[in-house]
Amino acid sequence: PILASPFIGSFLGVVVRRLPLGRPVALDRSRCEGCGRLLGMRELVPVLSYLVQRGRCRGCGAGIARAHLWIELAAAGVAVAAAAAGPPGDPARLWLTCGLGWTLLALAWIDWEHMRLPDVLTLPLLMAGLGAAWLLDPGQAPEHAAAAALGFLAFWLLAWAYRALRGRDGLGGGDAKLLGAGGAWLGLEHLPLVVAGAAVFGLVLAAWQRWRGEAVLATTALPFGPGLCAAIWLAWLLDGLR
Repeated sequence: PILASPFIGSFLGVVVRRLPLGRPVALDRSRCEGCGRLLGMRELVPVLSYLVQRGRCRGCGAGIARAHLWIELAAAGVAVAAAAAGPPGDPARLWLTCGLGWTLLALAWIDWEHMRLPDVLTLPLLMAGLGAAWLLDPGQAPEHAAAAALGFLAFWLLAWAYRALRGRDGLGGGDAKLLGAGGAWLGLEHLPLVVAGAAVFGLVLAAWQRWRGEAVLATTALPFGPGLCAAIWLAWLLDGLR
């Protein structure tokens, strides 16, 4: 996974740039976002191509979005963390851990930039979590299914109550589906910790924005998905270390 991770990150870079805009992800070849020129193989080597070209298109000289470089490096970091968390000698769990981390990385990135958690990522992640539970410990699969349902319903009801009381959205439907996916992967005992961890992340984000001089009011929209993703990922890694 570590060797493959920069290439996975390259694909994730395409996902986070195209999916929120409704552009095709897998059926369209990579092009320069400045001039539209089709990119050759030498321009698509993860990390290295960006560094060799100094972050610019070989044709028109337009700047290449740094998001491509950062997400490739982040994907490699996910693989390294997955390998370190172990347990050693369990390739199935290693690949599952990487798949979870890479998907959460894409979801966190998209929600940070677009305040969206696409169903095309959250729903397969939920189903994959149920499949992972059955693969790793079939006896725990019913509990994980219950955790997925509870996670989704808890946030769905919270969003409904907030909307009814305040007349505006406080949580998106994507947050409920993401917590449901977290329950599918982690089980019941981890759900409170995931919610608490995500809330702490939200408070840190609000404090950071205030420190930068940005207004943070009761009506200020802040993405909750990145905190949920980080909490789910950390809980999964720590569970693997036990």
